Amino acid sequence: MKKKTKKIGALALALVLGVSMITGCSTGGQKESGTVKIATKPMTEQLILGEMLSILIQENTDLNVEITKGVGGGTSNIHPALIKGDFDLYPEYTGTAWNNILKKTEYPDDETLWNTLTDEYDAQFGLKWVGMYGFNNTYTLALRKEIADKYNIKTFSDMARYTPEITFGANPDFYEREDGYQALCDAYGFSFKDHMDMDIGLKYNALNSGEVDVINAYTTDGQLSVADAVSLTDDKGFFKNYYCGTVVREDTLERYPELEGVLKKMDGIITNEEMSKMNYDLEVNSRDEHDVAMEFLKSKGLINE
Repeated sequence: MKKKTKKIGALALALVLGVSMITGCSTGGQKESGTVKIATKPMTEQLILGEMLSILIQENTDLNVEITKGVGGGTSNIHPALIKGDFDLYPEYTGTAWNNILKKTEYPDDETLWNTLTDEYDAQFGLKWVGMYGFNNTYTLALRKEIADKYNIKTFSDMARYTPEITFGANPDFYEREDGYQALCDAYGFSFKDHMDMDIGLKYNALNSGEVDVINAYTTDGQLSVADAVSLTDDKGFFKNYYCGTVVREDTLERYPELEGVLKKMDGIITNEEMSKMNYDLEVNSRDEHDVAMEFLKSKGLINE
């Protein structure tokens, strides 16, 4: 069978879903035979991950693939569409699933959270988590390398005693979050010389210029891979984990039994640093997500040269 990848824009999807809601008809009732439908959120790394999944499915099966990229609203729109059958699978984060889908507010240890998460996804939704990629897209603190080297700072706790000499920078909403600036300072005993709020797109410029010394960041930020900064270890586990993996309909796995083994090829293949570098390739170097995904999979020996 000739394999193909079909890509649909998020606007087109919104129109389809909108018509579906108005008419009361599901777009997922009759699916094209032999086609796996992938959705991704409107995030750089999701575009790359969607391409990786597509490439692996096409290289290892006779299935066709259809990708809907950058679905507006992310989880809040993709999850209901997945349950309805408009999609077969998508990349999701454990923290998002725990909080946004299961509506949990207490965070147990990672093992307990994982067991509860997978059990409830199975029981409530008929969905399965298959293939955890390895990286954890959570908050971190990025400290200027000059300061980190000077005081041998590797963890949040290491930095605490030096915070009276350090200026902190973050986007405005981080100061407003209940689990944001003040809670972080209380947890680690931080007492910064000063703190500044700035647009999220300007944080790395301020860090690189020395206007601020440390910023809040995401562990897979593209700019973090090239910043003259050190991503510190959250040694008390203040920030919650957001491990990424594939959520797939169980009836899709039953219909295409060859699919589960392919999805498991993504298990543990991507580090935070590797995801950050790939994000940078798209965001700054303007590379194509398919090319970045293919190059990475080849580097891991998952695709033949």
